[in-house]
Amino acid sequence: MPSSRPSQPARPSQPSQPHPSADCDQFARRLRELTTTLGTLDPDAPLDDLEPLRDLIGDARVVGIGENSHFIHEFGLVRRRLLRFLVERCGFTVLAFEYGLSEAVALDDWVRGAGPDDDLERITTAALPMGIQEPLRALRLHNRGAARPVGFAGVDIPSAGGSLLPALLPVAAHLREADPEALPLARTAIGLAERFAGESAAAAAPAWARLDATEQDTLTAALARLLIRFRATEPLQVARTGRHAYDVALRRLEAACQGDYTVRAMAALFAGSGLTADASARDAYMAGSVLWHLERAEPGARVVLMAHNAHLQREPVRCDGYPAALPMGQYLHRALGDGYFALGVTSIGGRTAEMRLDEGARFGFTVDDTALEPPEQGSIEAAFAAAGLGRTPALAGLRAARGCDGGGPDRIRLQSSYLQAPVAEAYDGTLCVPSSRVADGIDI
Repeated sequence: MPSSRPSQPARPSQPSQPHPSADCDQFARRLRELTTTLGTLDPDAPLDDLEPLRDLIGDARVVGIGENSHFIHEFGLVRRRLLRFLVERCGFTVLAFEYGLSEAVALDDWVRGAGPDDDLERITTAALPMGIQEPLRALRLHNRGAARPVGFAGVDIPSAGGSLLPALLPVAAHLREADPEALPLARTAIGLAERFAGESAAAAAPAWARLDATEQDTLTAALARLLIRFRATEPLQVARTGRHAYDVALRRLEAACQGDYTVRAMAALFAGSGLTADASARDAYMAGSVLWHLERAEPGARVVLMAHNAHLQREPVRCDGYPAALPMGQYLHRALGDGYFALGVTSIGGRTAEMRLDEGARFGFTVDDTALEPPEQGSIEAAFAAAGLGRTPALAGLRAARGCDGGGPDRIRLQSSYLQAPVAEAYDGTLCVPSSRVADGIDI
C-alpha cells in the first residue's frame, strides 16, 4: 500500500518551489519523442499498439506495473491489457501481486485449474478489493489451453500487515509433522496474534497498541525464537517433510516476523514516534519474495509484478527530503539491474480514491471519491499535458530521458497529492491515461 496510506510512514510533503518552466518545456519536448500513444485501454482489444513496450523492457526478468492509487477503474484496465500482452507476446510466466505470499498459495492452485470457477470469491473474501480478481480470472481462462501455464505468486506479508494468522496457522500445521517440539512457540504467537488480527495494518495497529507491552514483547520473542529454531533444524525438517514444504513454511514464518515488525512500526507511527525508514521492512520482504519466486521458477521464467507505484519505484520514498521508506523497486534494481523494469502508471485528471484513517471501518480506513486538481508544474503529469499527450493513453520510456538538463519532473501523483521523486530515475517508463475514476463496487 502506498506511502500516503496507513501502511507506510507518512504522507510525503509537496515540494515548496515550482519546477522551472524552461526545464519543463525541454523535458516535454524530449518526452514527446519517447512516447507512443495507445489506441485503447480495452483488455480484449488487439495488442499491436503495445509492441513498443517489448523494446522498452528488453530482456527484463521482472516488469513492475504500478498505479498511483488503488481502486481506480482505468488502472485496472491498464494492468489487464499489459498482462495479456506480456503473457501472449513476450512469454511471461508468472503474475506476482501486492498480495500475501501465504494466502496466494491457494490462488496459484486456482489459476492452474483447481476447484470450481466460483471458488475465487471464497478464497479472496478477506482481501482488499485491489483489482486482483479480474487478472486471476483471465489467467485461469488462459491456462485452460496454454502449453505453458502462467502461475500466480503473492509477495507481501499477510493481510498487508493486518494479521499474522494467514502465515502462522500454516506454519503450525507444518510443525506438527516437521518439528512438534516447536509447536508451543507457534501456539503462543498465534494466541497473541488473534488479539489484534485485522484486514490491514491500519486496522491492526491500534488493536496491537492496546496489548500490554509484555504481551507485545512476548509475541516478538516467540517469533524470533521460532525463526532461529526453524533455520537451525532445517536438515531435520527437510528429512521429514521435503525441501519444498520446508521452504514455503520458512518463507511464511519470515512473513509473520516481518508482519510483527510492521504492525509495531505502524503503531509507533500513529503515536508520532516512528523511526526513519521503518516501513522499509515490508518492502524488503516483498522484494525478497520476488527473488524467492524467481529462484524457484522454471528456467527462463519472467514475472509481471503488480503493486502501487510507491512500492515499485527505484528511488527512496522521501518526506521533506529524507528517506521515509526504501521501496521494493529499489531492492529489486540493486539485485537485478536492468533485469528489473518499473512502469509507473498515472493520470492527468479525473478523480482518485483518497484514503482516510478510520479505526471503525473494516479495513481501518475509508475511501473518498476525490476530484483531482490540474497537474502541478514539475510533475510527470504536467509534462505529458505540455507535450500534447493528454488526450489518449500514452506510454513513455524514461531511461533515455535520464540526464535531461534541468533533471526532469520531480514528482508523480499519489492519490490526490504527490510523491517526491526524480521521476526519470525512479521509473523506467510511465503510462499516463487522460482521466481516471474510482472503480465500481468500492464500498470501504
